[in-house]
Amino acid sequence: MPKIAAPTVAEHRARQRDLLVSAARDLLLDGGYPALTFSALAARTGLARPTIYTYFGSKDDLVVALCEAEFPLVAAEIERAVERATTPRDQIAAFVRAQLRVAQQRRYRIVHALASAPLADEARQRIMALHRELVPSAVPLFVRAGHPRPALAAALLQGLINAAVAALDAGEPPRRVMELTVRAVLDGLADGVGATAGPADDGSTPRPVTPTK
Repeated sequence: MPKIAAPTVAEHRARQRDLLVSAARDLLLDGGYPALTFSALAARTGLARPTIYTYFGSKDDLVVALCEAEFPLVAAEIERAVERATTPRDQIAAFVRAQLRVAQQRRYRIVHALASAPLADEARQRIMALHRELVPSAVPLFVRAGHPRPALAAALLQGLINAAVAALDAGEPPRRVMELTVRAVLDGLADGVGATAGPADDGSTPRPVTPTK
């Protein structure tokens, strides 16, 4: 077992847990969900399998812990980008660009790497709840822009972002994908915001995109 200097047992355990989460991230991104095993984790960290089980009772628990670690980092990237923009339309564009920049960064590809993972329903529900809690929604941006149906607009926006990520994965030039996506959003979903056509929706957050079987 590698020795980790720490002033208290609690800090020692926290550092070992962080070590395991970091190693799990690398295994997942290097080889996909099948590569993420406790045996591989033990080999990479030098910790015994029984020790790993004292931190994570199952592979699903480990995956949830990964999402707990990654989602706040993704959120911070998006929030910083939106805060730098001034007008509502610029904030929506910044939201899109930030999500697509994040999608191109290896360490933020956890959700994509889990897309076809055979996770238990409980684990999926926990990941969905984490996404809703930790990752910013575009709903407030559309509300601020005066869109009559902010929740629907946000859900459609996420669909565009998902399609753009798929295009990036297929090898389309990132700059072209980003600018076409932003243009589609501003010319479509955010075009003429401030109009009041039809009954407004309730502004609730749309269901986040999470790994599906």
